[in-house]
Amino acid sequence: MDISRLIVKPNEKLLYTKNLTPGITYYKEKTVEINGEEYRVWSPYRSKLAAAILNGFDASELSDVKTVLYLGAATGTTVSHISDLLPNGRIYAVEVAPRVMLEFVNRVIRYRDNIVPLYFDARKPYYYQDIVETVDLVYCDVAQPDETEIAAYNCDLFLREGGKLLLAVKSRSIDVTKEPEEIYKDSADYLRKRGYEVRQVIDLEPYEKDHAMIYAIKVKKG
Repeated sequence: MDISRLIVKPNEKLLYTKNLTPGITYYKEKTVEINGEEYRVWSPYRSKLAAAILNGFDASELSDVKTVLYLGAATGTTVSHISDLLPNGRIYAVEVAPRVMLEFVNRVIRYRDNIVPLYFDARKPYYYQDIVETVDLVYCDVAQPDETEIAAYNCDLFLREGGKLLLAVKSRSIDVTKEPEEIYKDSADYLRKRGYEVRQVIDLEPYEKDHAMIYAIKVKKG
């Protein structure tokens, strides 16, 4: 990712990404002019990745990322900002809900050449195995009870050795009877058992209640 296209202003609790399509916005986000260039406001209340960055995730960790598999693209809010940071990269965006995918296509993809929409179930990655190349980053935000397993399965298939995983854990989607911190620990432990090195577990409060972002690396074999 081209991190020079990202501006972080922690005192304002906001981030900005340099707009890949000046004059076009995607979800009524505000724009600002910085050094004669148009930037889009990236709100942590609308994006878990933005929340993670403001809560301590170092975005420069993604500076070597050129290809992304994004699971749970929804209508494309976060995808659009990642797209801003990958002017010469590619994002494979998986979404299974037909109405949501249609909105994503009409609202975002029609304007951006670096996003490949994939209308598939992330639980069944073998259906898009012939489409998706080996990627540098898997980003998972599917809010399902088996979301950690979904992320690991896709990483096993598509993530290069030494590649990165960002897993947005919605604890209440996994088990409402457990404390969120216990869910985060269970998810991190599961990834370790699957051969991933967990680097950070970032609580997303106050931007997202009962959510955390897990940052992990796929361990190189040998």
